[in-house]
This record gives sequence, structure tokens and C-alpha cells, in this order.
Amino acid sequence: MGEYDRRNGAHRGGYNNRKRRFREDDDFDRRPPRRQYQEPVHVKVRKQLLAVAESPLKKIDEEVQEIAITVADNFDDEEIRGNFLDLVLQLVAEQPLKIPFIAAIILAVNVKKPELAQEVIARSSTALNEHLGAGSWREVKLFLRFLGCMQAILKDEGVFPVLEELFSRAVDLQTASLDDGLGLELVKIILLTIPYIMASSASGLEAYATALLEKTDIIASTPHPLEALVNPYPGIEDDDTGQQAQSIISLLQRQLQTEAAQSWELACIPRPWRTSAVDVAAEQEVPVKHSLPPVIVPPSVSPGARPQLPEMYFSVYADQDVETVPPISNIASSILRDALVDTISILDYNRNATAKFLIDLDCYFAPETFVKRATPFDRLREVDEGKSTWKPEDVAVDAVFSQLLQLPTPEHKLVYYHAVLTESCKIAPAAIAPSLGRAIRFLYRNVDAMDLELEYRFLDWFSHHLSNFGFTWKWTEWVDDVELPLAKPKKAFIVGALEKEIRLSFAQRIRGTLPEPYQALITEAKEKDTPDFKYNFDHATETPYAPQAREVLRLLRAKAPDSDIQPHLSSIESEASELGVTEPLVPSTDAYMTAICFIGSKSLSHVLSCIERCKERLLALGPQSEAARRQIITSVMEYWAEKPGVGVNVVDKLLNYTILTPMSVINWALTDNIGKGNILTHAHIYEMVASTMHKVTNRVRQIVIARNQAELPADQKAILDETLEKERAHMKELFVTVEDSLTGVASGVVDEMAESRDQDEEEEALLRGWGERWLRVFRRKMAVEEAWIGETLAKQAAEGEVMDGLDTKVEEVAEANGIFEGQEDGDGDGDIL
Repeated sequence: MGEYDRRNGAHRGGYNNRKRRFREDDDFDRRPPRRQYQEPVHVKVRKQLLAVAESPLKKIDEEVQEIAITVADNFDDEEIRGNFLDLVLQLVAEQPLKIPFIAAIILAVNVKKPELAQEVIARSSTALNEHLGAGSWREVKLFLRFLGCMQAILKDEGVFPVLEELFSRAVDLQTASLDDGLGLELVKIILLTIPYIMASSASGLEAYATALLEKTDIIASTPHPLEALVNPYPGIEDDDTGQQAQSIISLLQRQLQTEAAQSWELACIPRPWRTSAVDVAAEQEVPVKHSLPPVIVPPSVSPGARPQLPEMYFSVYADQDVETVPPISNIASSILRDALVDTISILDYNRNATAKFLIDLDCYFAPETFVKRATPFDRLREVDEGKSTWKPEDVAVDAVFSQLLQLPTPEHKLVYYHAVLTESCKIAPAAIAPSLGRAIRFLYRNVDAMDLELEYRFLDWFSHHLSNFGFTWKWTEWVDDVELPLAKPKKAFIVGALEKEIRLSFAQRIRGTLPEPYQALITEAKEKDTPDFKYNFDHATETPYAPQAREVLRLLRAKAPDSDIQPHLSSIESEASELGVTEPLVPSTDAYMTAICFIGSKSLSHVLSCIERCKERLLALGPQSEAARRQIITSVMEYWAEKPGVGVNVVDKLLNYTILTPMSVINWALTDNIGKGNILTHAHIYEMVASTMHKVTNRVRQIVIARNQAELPADQKAILDETLEKERAHMKELFVTVEDSLTGVASGVVDEMAESRDQDEEEEALLRGWGERWLRVFRRKMAVEEAWIGETLAKQAAEGEVMDGLDTKVEEVAEANGIFEGQEDGDGDGDIL
């Protein structure tokens, strides 16, 4: 009882106190011991290998030695050995930033278990041969880099004979055709492998590297005929920008020649094999060297899945007063960019992992290469002279933009690069957000001279990115440009960006994020969720046929049969004939389509449902009257005049239903409404034309791919050949139409521009500039499509034998290149063909 009182007495926690006293009085703990779990060795090694170099808090030499010792000590365990070998090859192919560190592990393993290092080299050689045969040039480059980092344990010349063989193939390709792009890719692989060989722990290789550089100079220093095709700034001189439009391969050649003169310093490349732990082990015993198994470069190399075109170096941080990225004179600009671009391109299936690698960039390169993460730009001026001012986040963002703004097309969908930048900003907002701000300002400053396709990619990303972060931006910085005429590219960019933001949100919210000078750009009409039905107003001169149109609307809402609607449409046509309208079907089509738009204005699903119900009648309009078919587009765009992006989306769906034809869309935009060329300043018109042309070119590509399937029956192949011939002819006809219309604007000979006597000279010059920018984009698209089709068909016809360079259609690409520089007559009669 006393014990009960003590447990529940006046003092708190009596029971707990007694419990502690009871335990203190015991001579031993009565609790059973915890079950001890020890990770299997192969699991531990896998985790360590996957995480190597990822943490700045761990010493890389300790990581390397721990993994190497564990693997070497358990060499006889087949599971550990097999998992280790598989994972090494997988990391080389999927995580390029870690290649030097993986190589350092193999060098350390070679000290204790040379046979394991030999097996890694043998497997790498086998993988390299496979990728050479398949034309997987990125993987070829990565495995050559891996072997180059292990040059110190390779006998004789190591990797250099393979590079020599690659150069021989490049010479053959370039000799066959100066337009060849694959030869440039092979030379680029050679030039990107040399730095890692020279940074390895091997010595006495200077003569080999210098001799190889002398050979590559012949190809790398010769301007490629297609460089103008992919120049991101065609409208500006080099001296007027902060950067020069130069090909990556020519930059690499000059950078390596500079490094050779400086005894191959290569300061940015990490050298984990030179850490104290590895050096001590290496001094204890002379490293065992291994022969590199034969690497066979096929006599006829495959171009791979993507056409090889010259790459131009692009940077969004080129004109700053303080260097935050390596200058193009420094080899680091190419080495960092190449490793990051490979990482971004390989890990496209996981944007979070990609963003994490970008944020941790400084872990994978030599110390002192970068300043501390998230260092403010203003603080860089205080950095001691001689020390690096490169910001890791700027280098990472620069690499993403180089792919987002790559011409003619990026490797992955544009939204992937959007997502990578968004995730990076979420992971490290303090570091990435200021870098993105400076990138945006650079691109906006150069909008006037930027390739038009890149301008619209920038616009799409800018609007999308703001939508992920509350639509906040320092619009006051651009307030002076609000008063500019719409023909000025900067004003067109602002208007297009706001329209895109409204599509991603709603007008009232966007208005609330803008300063006062911008308010006039978002009218009250844009804030209406549902635009007015114009036939609700009985103005005989402005909206004739209003009673009949309202009745058509009522019947469509009631889902009445077509037979009930037809009398009212016939009444409109009769009245139009009495009024002298040459195409009576046009006003009846306008009333019918406007009613569909009004009913479907609530959402995309509503309008699709309504189009589906009315599809048969809409499909019948085209064969009756081409003017009526184009009136469908006019009705849609007029109804959604305040939200043209929605109208473009509806037109796209009508194309999918084949209610509209690609030619009708092109003629509506670039023939019927071309005017003086003002329509070319609108972002939604470019979107409409570009998406229409993409549908056509994509269909042709699908037919080519289907035709080239193995073991395709002869009768099916004949049908596909016939279809392909028709579709290619249709595609060329569309491009000719685009060419003719745009050439008229670019040369100032369109009817309205030529007939106007009071035309402002400045405005005319601006509109002609828009015509030239549009013309350049669609000439490039045509050239690329013809080159791709020709190459693909030639590859199949040769039954696996790849033709030297691109198909003869590439000559047309060169001709298009000449057109860019004003070397053709520019008469609009289809010069691109």
C-alpha cells in the first residue's frame, strides 16, 4: 500500500521515478538485445558506387579507396564482382559527370587486383564496339573518355590508335561531301577525348596529342556550309553581341591548341587519381598495364538516330562585366558544357535527378573551379584577382538553355527543359532564381536579332516558368518598351508573353501582377470568360442575318437535327445573294461556326463535343467552297479575337478532324490576311502556321519510317511509296506557298505595302524584317525535312550501308543557306526547292 502511495503521491511522476530507481538497482539490463542488421557487401558497394563524389562533405580519396579495397578484397565473390562490373559500365553510360571518379576506382583496384581492372577494360572495349556499330556516338564518346582516364594502365599508345581510326573515317566522310555532319561529330569526339587523356596520370603523351591536333585542324577549322542554318543570331554582327556565333568544333580546336601551348594545364578536370591515398598505393608497386582489346571502327559508319548538323556555341551569360561562366577562349567552357549536356540528355526520364546533378555541379570538377554556391553577383567583384568567378548555377542554367534554344531542333521535347529549370529553381531557389533572371534579361535584350523560332521558344518557356512561380516578374524593367509599336520585336514579345500567361491562368489574375503602364494591354474584353455572340445585336449593317443566326444557335443548343437547321442557313444564303454576296455560303458558314464557338466556349471538351455533332456538315463545306472552308477559320479567330490562343487551339482540332486542310490554314494566315505583313508580328499566327507545318512534316516522317520497316511486304511497300510521293509533293507545295507569301513581305512587294503611299519607312523596314525572319525559319524547316527524308530513304535502299554524308538533298540545304545571305533572286517562285 505504501508502494502504491509513493507511486501516486503528491510529487509528479512518482511511478516513473520508481521505475528509474528499479532499473538503476539492477545489475543488468533485462531487455533483449536489439537485432543487428548488417548490409550485404554487394549492396554496400552498390550504394557507395552510386553515391561517389556526390557529397562535398566526403573526401573523394577516401571514397575511392574504400570502394576499391572492398571490391578487391571480395574479388572471389561472384555476386559482388558481377554487380560491380555491371554498375561501372552503367554509370559510364548514364552519369558522365562521374566518369573520372569511376576511373580512379579502377586505377586503385588495379593495384590490388589487376585482373579485375583487365575485365573492366575488356567489357568497356566490348561496349565501345557495340556502340560504334550502332552509331550511338554519345556512348562512344563516353566510353572513350572512360578509357582515356585509365590511359596510365593501358599498354603502348592506349586510346590514341582508336582516335586515329575515327579521324580516318571523318576524313573519308568529309572528302565525299563537304556538307557531311557525321565527320564533324567524329572529330568532336576526338577533341573531347584528348583532354581527359592528357589529364590522366599517364605521362609522355604530348607528342601523340599534338600530332592528332594537327590533323583535326584541317576539318575543325573549316567553316561548315550549313553553319548559317543554325546560327542563333542571324540578324546581328559579332561585334554587337556579347558572344560570337561560332561552331563548337572550331572552338574546341583552338582551345586545345591553347592548352597544348600551356603544357596541358586543364585546370577544371578533376584528378582523383592524384590524391594522396592513390599515389601512396601506386608508389608501393609499379602499376600493372593491360592491352586494350581491339576496337573496330566500321568502314561505313552509321549516322545514328539523329541527323548530324554543325553545333553552334550559345551562352546567355556572354555579355556580363564579370565572368560567371568560362569564356569561349577557355577549354573549360567546352568540357563543362559537354558533360552537362550529356547528363541532361541522358537523364530525360527523371527531371528531378537531372536537376540534382545540375545543382551539385561543383562536386564533379576540380576544387577552385567555381565560387561558392549562391554567391551574389555583386559579390563577385570582391573576389581576389586570379581566382575563379564562375558560378556553378550559371554554368548549369547556361547548359540547359543551350539545349532549349538549339537549332534546328532540340534532342528532347521542349517541356522537358522547362521542367528541369523549374525543378532546379525549386531545389535551390536562392542560387538558381537570380541566374535565371540574368538569363531572361540577356535573351530579352537580344530578341530583335534572335532567330524567330528561338524567340518563340524563349517566349513559351518564359510564360510557362512564370506560371510556376506566381507570375511574378520585374515588369518595370521593360516599361519603356510598352509604348513601342507592335512591329518592334520587344513589344511583340511582351504582348505574346501576356497572351500566353492568360492562356495559362486568367486575365484578371495576370492584370493584378502588372504595373500600371501594362494595364492597357489587358482589355476588359479579355476578362470575359465567354465572348459575346455577335448576332445577339440587331445592327443591319454590322451584323446582318442576326435573326437567322440566333435561331441556328437555339437549335444547336437543343441538339436539333441538321434538317431543322438547314432552312435558317438557306435563308441566310438567299438574303446574302440578294445583297450581292458572291459566295452566299460564306455568311451562313459564319453564323453556323460562330454558334458552335459560342456553345463550346465553356471548355475545350464542350467545343469538341459540339464539333463532333456538327462534323458531317462542316466536312461537306470544303468541297462546296474553299472560301467557306477558310471562313471557318475566320469565324473561330474573330470569336476568340481577345484570346487568340484559344482560337489557335480550336483550329488545330479542326485540322485533326480534317474539316480544315493545311493549305487552307496557310492561305488564310499568309495570303488572305497578310496585308502589309502586320500579321507576322503576332505570336499566335506563328504558332498556327508552325504547328500546321509540323503536322504535315510529321506525317511524311511517319510514312518514311513505316516504309523502311524490315520484311515489309512488297504490295504494302508499293502503297506506301505512292502515298509518300503524294505527301512529299503536298509538303513541298505548302512550303512553296509559305515561301511566296513571305518573300513578298520581305522584299516589300505585297500588294498593300506596294500600293500604300503614306507608309512609314521605319514601319515598312520593321515589317520587311519580320518577313525575313519568318522566311529563314521555314526555309530551314524545309531544308531539314528534305535532308532527313533523303538520308533515311538512302539508308534503307543501301540495306544498312550508310551513304557518305547526307542525301543529295543536302545540296538544297546549301542553296537555302545561300538564300539566307541574299544570294538568290528572292522572286518567291520556290527557290528553296
